[in-house]
Amino acid sequence: MHIVLIEPQIPGNTGNIARLCAAADMELHLVKPLGFSTDDKHLKRAGLDYWHLVKVTEHENFAEVQELLLGSNFYFLSTKAKKAYTEVNYTARDVLVFGKETAGIDEKILAQNWDCCMRIPMKEGARSINLSNAVAIVAYEAMRQINFAGLDIKGGGVAAL
Repeated sequence: MHIVLIEPQIPGNTGNIARLCAAADMELHLVKPLGFSTDDKHLKRAGLDYWHLVKVTEHENFAEVQELLLGSNFYFLSTKAKKAYTEVNYTARDVLVFGKETAGIDEKILAQNWDCCMRIPMKEGARSINLSNAVAIVAYEAMRQINFAGLDIKGGGVAAL
């Protein structure tokens, strides 16, 4: 499974997402421009010592991601979508796409992929959920649906350490 962040801006969020990708055995794709340097100390700190466990690829634009992962199902998270993320039947090859913290995914990309857009239900008036929390919510629902393929579900690791 793949996580795509289009133009992420906050290094701490991206570091947290990288740590989640490491633990969930998901690949992380970062679409430029990034709002930080990949050498940023906050990015490295948020990812802790998990960086060696995650495959991170940087892309010049979203079209590069689409070409690389051609044939995969792409799902786009947006507060504007009508379908809930729980209404999707995920597979291990799926691609979960998230936009930048301040503006989400570009309207053109959403319009071209409207049937594959989904949202996290929220209280009316709430603008959005923190990016790293949103990725965790959707990624682990997708993993649950594929029976946590490849992950240790019997124990051994301790969550939230």
